[in-house]
Amino acid sequence: MRSVRARAALGATLVVAVALVGAGLAVLLVLRANLIDQADLQAEVVAREIAGELATGTPYGEVEPDDEEDHPVQVIDEEDRVVLVSKELRAVTGTGTSGVTPVPAPSASASPSPGDDDGDSDDDGGEGDRPGRGQVSHDDPDFSDGTATVDRTTADYRFAAVEATTPDGVTLTVYAGAPLAAEQEAVDTVRGAMLTGLPLLLVVVAGVTWLVTRRALRPVEGIRREMAAITASEDLSRRVPEPGSRDEIAALARTTNETLTVLEASVERQRRFVADASHELRSPIASLRTQLEVAEAHPELLDLPGAVADTVRLQALAADLLLLARLDAGERPAGGTVELGALVREEVSQRTGDRIAVAVEVPEDGAFEVHGSRGQLARVVGNLLDNAQRHAEAAVAVSVAADGRGVRVEVRDDGAGVPEEERERIFERFVRLDDARSRDEGGAGLGLAIARDVAVRHGGTLTVHRAGGGGAAFRLWLPRPARRT
Repeated sequence: MRSVRARAALGATLVVAVALVGAGLAVLLVLRANLIDQADLQAEVVAREIAGELATGTPYGEVEPDDEEDHPVQVIDEEDRVVLVSKELRAVTGTGTSGVTPVPAPSASASPSPGDDDGDSDDDGGEGDRPGRGQVSHDDPDFSDGTATVDRTTADYRFAAVEATTPDGVTLTVYAGAPLAAEQEAVDTVRGAMLTGLPLLLVVVAGVTWLVTRRALRPVEGIRREMAAITASEDLSRRVPEPGSRDEIAALARTTNETLTVLEASVERQRRFVADASHELRSPIASLRTQLEVAEAHPELLDLPGAVADTVRLQALAADLLLLARLDAGERPAGGTVELGALVREEVSQRTGDRIAVAVEVPEDGAFEVHGSRGQLARVVGNLLDNAQRHAEAAVAVSVAADGRGVRVEVRDDGAGVPEEERERIFERFVRLDDARSRDEGGAGLGLAIARDVAVRHGGTLTVHRAGGGGAAFRLWLPRPARRT
């Protein structure tokens, strides 16, 4: 029962079984009710026929019910004495009395109807609900279930009771029965057919559900096998098969392939990162080793400033790589409020030895608070200023201003600018444009990549545009913290 097919087949079978059992019970109840209504109608017809003959004054002995075997008749008077029964009736239950032997009834003069002092009664009606002389009750008859033994055969019957008053003023009750054997036989036949067909139908439902579910889940098995093969081969360029249908399984396959595409790109990015990092680390390490080996053999030839510069470059590169590794690991910015205006002033004040003085444009009365890590945001501003210093001709400027629901920091230079087709590529790791590839002018190509990653981690953006003076303008936008109400 651990498989989806088994659970689906069992669930469908149970649902169909409950539905069929409920429908079968409803059919049986409706069928039984209809058959009983038919038996009631037959019994009422026979009872009214006999009552009509008695109401016209036909003597008891001359009343002969038709089809006595199927419709046994018992007639009783006001004293519950049996005055007429079918010839073959031997026993009866469910009527006014169980007697089946007629007894002589008193004459009308000896036993006048109640309320008739002179022996005459009103032809239009009798006392209470009794029919008048020579009339049959028009009320609906009373019905009851019982048994009757006719010619040594006992069976179940449905009895109808109809009252009639003879011309002599004697009120009689006629009980006529209709057999229930046909009803029982029909109900038993339908019940037997249901009990026979239900298991077969459930087997068919279970089998069809199993086959349909198996066919529907076949693409899932293909996806599973391909995923297992991808895991075993570690080849992320492979993709799972996508069925031509437009159902949930096709959506699952598409989503799986999209996930594999993102995973492949992430792994490829990590591989490039490791390869580029190894390449960038190789040069300063090799240079530093060479200088130390020369200094060991010829101390007088030691290039101490060069060794220090290589060590500083190596240290900065290692710090950049560690920061990128933490960002890739999902490190969240430390919680806190940072005033970007004060942060920019502080960063510029520490750059007294820069090649070009930085012009600061920060309103004194402005409030430029953002939420994030002060150290990481300072790193972003520093990287943007370093990039501007590297490419500027004679001017570098930084400004802070409110921008919608956030704060914008813009760093501008008057250099050659960034070609439009390169404005996204420069934010990739280890990417340096052709005029910035030398060791003296360009870094490792990580500064702008780090700046954008930090901006994105803080919920902001970092883009490059053309400055008004023709150089590059880097715009850092960060959202303001939500106000507490």
